Amino acid sequence: MESSQPQQQQQQGPKKRGRKPKPKDEKEQQQQQQQSAGKTKEGKKSQQPSVDEKYTQWKSLVPVLYDWLANHNLVWPSLSCRWGPQLEQATYKNRQRLYLSEQTDGSVPNTLVIANCEVVKPRVAAAEHISQFNEEARSPFVKKYKTLIHPGEVNRIRELPQNSNIVATHTDSPDVLIWDVEAQPNRHAVLGATHSRPDLILTGHQDNAEFALAMCPTEPYVISGGKDKSVVLWSIQDHISGGSIIKQNKPGEGNDKAAEGPSVGPRGIFCGHEDTVEDVAFSPSSAHEFCSVGDDSCLILWDARVGTSPAVKVEKAHDADLHCVDWNRHDDNLILTGSADTTVRLFDRRNLTSNGVGSPIYKFEGHKAAVLCVQWSPDKSSVFGSSAEDGLLNIWDYDKVGKKVDHPSKSPSTPAGLFFQHAGHRDKVVDFHWNASDPWTIVSVSDDCDTTGGGGTLQIWRMSDLLYRPEEEVLAELEKFKSHVISCAGKP
Repeated sequence: MESSQPQQQQQQGPKKRGRKPKPKDEKEQQQQQQQSAGKTKEGKKSQQPSVDEKYTQWKSLVPVLYDWLANHNLVWPSLSCRWGPQLEQATYKNRQRLYLSEQTDGSVPNTLVIANCEVVKPRVAAAEHISQFNEEARSPFVKKYKTLIHPGEVNRIRELPQNSNIVATHTDSPDVLIWDVEAQPNRHAVLGATHSRPDLILTGHQDNAEFALAMCPTEPYVISGGKDKSVVLWSIQDHISGGSIIKQNKPGEGNDKAAEGPSVGPRGIFCGHEDTVEDVAFSPSSAHEFCSVGDDSCLILWDARVGTSPAVKVEKAHDADLHCVDWNRHDDNLILTGSADTTVRLFDRRNLTSNGVGSPIYKFEGHKAAVLCVQWSPDKSSVFGSSAEDGLLNIWDYDKVGKKVDHPSKSPSTPAGLFFQHAGHRDKVVDFHWNASDPWTIVSVSDDCDTTGGGGTLQIWRMSDLLYRPEEEVLAELEKFKSHVISCAGKP
């Protein structure tokens, strides 16, 4: 796998997510970080000051904008981050699993990391703590719990909604790997170590499937898309018992054996794209309906009950390659797409026709580079996030589009619907995930190869509730606070 990796990267070209030069070793990375601190990198002098200025401005506003923020410096880039199950609830914080990857240069194996994360509850963190974080430090809130040695770099992680201990991963191969992360043994990632053995291997692609991966909310189904221009559907129903994957090991057989887990063939292979499929998403209400987007600029809706051809195909959903798609769990008519054309577009599937005609309800224009990830919020049906190669993670509210609200402090150039901008990353934000257990809490990860020469940054954050609560509630609370201050001031 490692020997063919440079050739694969060369073929893919520069547009692929996270495929940048990687650090040679940890010492070299630290030296590069020290050298770049407070300075610009050669060849980027015209761009870097604006990035630093924006970051400095953002950092000064952190105590005002955020209820909580944790910054975790990563030795290696991570292309995917996902919340796992909540483990424990306490008075001031909750403990939860967190999944992320380590994309190495081959000097140590690529890994799938299972961490424990302490998620501070709303209105608990002090402003001083929020503001005093160190960009080069590792957060005390994130602790590595278990490491799996992954056969190839981890491009995408998705958890099974019916049991979030079971995750699927994409690597640079045609197969999808399924892991029961609680049952897998902890491994020490040293050069030459054999990789962990997947619990299941989903086969069916004819070429590498690297990014497009989704798990079904209603049934233990998996879909994937790849370079073979197809979308492949599997059921893992028969391989799960009591919430865990049925073990195939013989007595005394260790996990380090060369043998792999059992293979599962496809339930269906769906053809309709004319280029690489970059992302897929299930309907929130049906295991038979899903959608996909790709480098052919198409958005395709599929229905497995009526065959393997597109149910609806939008020929030109964007003006460039599509990188991401998400289906609204609160309203299954609404689908988001993000593209290399820097826009996020919202489609209503009732307005799409089978002859390839379909105009978006709205185009969200707030990014300056390719959009890499879009995701609806689990907390409010009209809210979603988008992250891009410009280093920004934007939070939008579709309900605010077109509403005439007078906000003198709001810049007239602010895009419609944009109500929060997370600028804590200084390089491309390759992935993020809303936390379904802790409202309005997000984990995001950036690949920092361009700015530091290697490594990545993981951030866990929650904006101040004053930004998303109903305006009348916030105004009423401010009035109470004002009355309290006045009454206190009047006392001798």
